[in-house]
Formats: sequence, C-alpha cells, structure tokens
Amino acid sequence: MPTDAVERFLAVLAPEHREAVGARPHEEQERLAAAWEQELASDDALDTLDELSPPAAEAEAARRVLDRGSD
Repeated sequence: MPTDAVERFLAVLAPEHREAVGARPHEEQERLAAAWEQELASDDALDTLDELSPPAAEAEAARRVLDRGSD
C-alpha cells in the first residue's frame, strides 16, 4: 500500500484519471492530494461511507476533488 499522499491519491483514481493526473506537474499532484486528504477529513458524509467501505470513501473524495478542479 502506498504511503505517500500523492501515491495514495493516484491509487484511488480511475485508470483514465490516474494517467491524466500522473502527467501533471508534481506540484499540482501534491495540491490535489492535499485537497483529497482535506476532503476525507472534513466531510461527515464521507465518514459514514468510510465506515462501510474505506475504498469507496477515498474514491468519492478523489472524484469530488477532480470535479472541483475542472470547474
């Protein structure tokens, strides 16, 4: 299991998003990973999902971060 925040973030992305985000500059990857960790920590609805399925909660947080980044 990856221990670096960027590696963990990339690991939960769908393959097509993983490739696109992996091609971005490392600083942007770090920014997205930090936003992902913040989303996981701050959203109470994700806490409930995390109790049921941690991978689903991580994937949902990643989707939200990417959706905000494309606005």
